Amino acid sequence: MDSACSGMKCSSKFPPHIAEKTQKHPCYSAEAHQTYARMHLPVAPVCNIQCNYCNRKFDCVHESRPGVTSEILSPDAARHKFLWVKEKIDKLSVVGIAGPGDALANWQETKATIRLIQEIQPDIIFCLSTNGLLLPEYAQGIVDLGIHHVTVTCNAVNPEIGAKLYQHVNYNGQRLTGTEAARVLLENQLHGIEYLTNRGVMVKVNIVMVKDINDRHIPEVVKKVKELGVFITNIMPLIPAPGSNFEYWPQTSMKDINAMRDICQIDIQQMRHCKQCRADAVGLLGQDRSQEFRMCNLQQQKQAPIAAKPDKTPVKIAVATKYGKLVDLHFGHASEFQIYQGSGDEFTLLETRRVAKYCAGMPDCDTEESRREGIIDALRDCNAVLSMRIGYHAKERLRKKGIYSVESCDSVENGLHYAVEKLRKKEVI
Repeated sequence: MDSACSGMKCSSKFPPHIAEKTQKHPCYSAEAHQTYARMHLPVAPVCNIQCNYCNRKFDCVHESRPGVTSEILSPDAARHKFLWVKEKIDKLSVVGIAGPGDALANWQETKATIRLIQEIQPDIIFCLSTNGLLLPEYAQGIVDLGIHHVTVTCNAVNPEIGAKLYQHVNYNGQRLTGTEAARVLLENQLHGIEYLTNRGVMVKVNIVMVKDINDRHIPEVVKKVKELGVFITNIMPLIPAPGSNFEYWPQTSMKDINAMRDICQIDIQQMRHCKQCRADAVGLLGQDRSQEFRMCNLQQQKQAPIAAKPDKTPVKIAVATKYGKLVDLHFGHASEFQIYQGSGDEFTLLETRRVAKYCAGMPDCDTEESRREGIIDALRDCNAVLSMRIGYHAKERLRKKGIYSVESCDSVENGLHYAVEKLRKKEVI
């Protein structure tokens, strides 16, 4: 049975109102994922463990995997985004907090976000994703908030195997490595999972299948979490993330994933429609609209018509554009910038300045600090950078150099006017 709450398996253990909500949860119900939408709010940037397969890169919009987002939101900004998405997307049933770090390692932000949205729509389904390290500490808080769906990533129930998957664990002010790190993480995961399931919380366990490390061990993981009352497991393929320890590890094939799901289906129902969503995913599973619902787009929609401001001190703006007509490039994918100067009334194209790409996309992203710093330095004489999108890390580097980041999805001319207006009002970030 792949459908959530099929037959007596769900209704005999969980209250009817939780079972009813689960029918509308696209991750827990195979039928719901084609009808009901979800949104992830990226309010949790900090993580307390380092998995060998993870690199929390904020600025690669072409990547779709856990740990990736194009923006970090405050709880108040998350509230505004919820109102925006709720107005535009029908059948929005779930609000999830899935990083880009760990929901519990950012508990105050997570809790504040949930409470703000509960004030707007008390019946919305909330879902948290966590590595489980802090579950014993916050499990009762999860219950008190009325959260009935929690996903825990548990990749091994043998610390010797776990030690090959985790680089380190930060716990109680200590940095743990090796089998000790894996043991502490596992103990907390198992204790927290059992605590939640005993209090009516539906727990889904995610398992990342890594060839030659935990692939043969997964049936043991599934049997163990079944004993703890887990509702469903989700066996996922390794996606080798650039910059991670497993960057060059082979990606797990879906043939192997499905074969493992078939084996484990005997013990517990399997999720077979997972899309390994981004931390800022919006919409139906498989139809991510996260870039449409970026907060910079909302801010631009609310911007009043821009009046020309002559007689102002000229500013210099670097524009990321393919052909010089539209602001249509992500900052990280621009190999050249058009440098304009003007005061808001008229602009002059001074030059086209070539640079190395800050990020060429998933296959070519790297973490070479000196190269990226050189790109920022090449724009040091500019007051602002105008691009279609820009990632968190790049934005911070520019800000530290006194260069403002402005995002626009318009013509170059309109984008320049918009950028100058933002500069004048000091609204750029």
